[in-house]
Amino acid sequence: MSGVRYCAVPLLLAVAAVSGAAPDTLPTAKPLLPVRVERGITYSAAGGEKLLLDVATPAGGGPYPAVLLLHGGAWRGGSRTDLSRAGKDKDGKPTPSVIETVAAHGYVAATAAYRLAPKHIFPAQIEDARTAVRFLRANAGKYSLDPDKVGAIGFSAGAHLALLLGTADRSAESDGAEYPEQSGRVTCVVSFFGPTDLSLYAASPGLEDAYMVPLLGKECKTDPAVYKRASPIECVTKDDPPVLMIHGTADVIVPVIHSERMLKKLQDAGVTAELITVKGGGHGWTGPVVAKTTADAVRFLDEHLKGKK
Repeated sequence: MSGVRYCAVPLLLAVAAVSGAAPDTLPTAKPLLPVRVERGITYSAAGGEKLLLDVATPAGGGPYPAVLLLHGGAWRGGSRTDLSRAGKDKDGKPTPSVIETVAAHGYVAATAAYRLAPKHIFPAQIEDARTAVRFLRANAGKYSLDPDKVGAIGFSAGAHLALLLGTADRSAESDGAEYPEQSGRVTCVVSFFGPTDLSLYAASPGLEDAYMVPLLGKECKTDPAVYKRASPIECVTKDDPPVLMIHGTADVIVPVIHSERMLKKLQDAGVTAELITVKGGGHGWTGPVVAKTTADAVRFLDEHLKGKK
């Protein structure tokens, strides 16, 4: 299923929450690029599941840099369609989806499903995210994208996976068997309130039982090594790509200390990294601050995928 739409709203990136709910919309802005959307593309059949992605591409021109968007949902919920279905404006009228608005800024934007816990425990989720990146590179000609410029944006659990795409190498995680000739690494990462040190949840048994055990299969005290392997902060090296983290200071699901510590670890390693905090922001936000964090994300993508300062 495909079509061409003219996207007239800014990038909607800062409001997806851990539940995997679709982001709110923003007021209309000057129209950008017309966009073509293709939905329900099979990119993998890992673990006996058919995994799909949706792609929004600027209609004409290219090749364009690409961005893979990963949904939230505590690794056990949410859907790729959270980021590819239309929203509504204040008057109830339909507005472009997140991937359409990303594409309207001159990117090939894809949102991919990944296997969910507890049926599939880690590292299934990062394997799927890497396969999606490799699929995009393997189909660069078809989707008019530049395989050397592929970024990742994630929300909450999806941000955890996006950070791993940037930090974990083949020796740290299984890289899967599909499209082995392609790299699963990304050129830059934008993390919206993503967990970086999963061992921190060991101090909160309720949160560990709710989020970590379904994902990792064990408590931290039982197998601290698996928590370390799954934590982006433990995978940082000097050759990691640039990272932007955007985080609310009042987030109780993923406290801002996750991004604060990740920032220090990245900077100590010599990696280009930024942290933008939203004062009083929780695990996602709405209202005027969306425009500010949207502009920050677009600036970062433009700088590291298009070379714009």
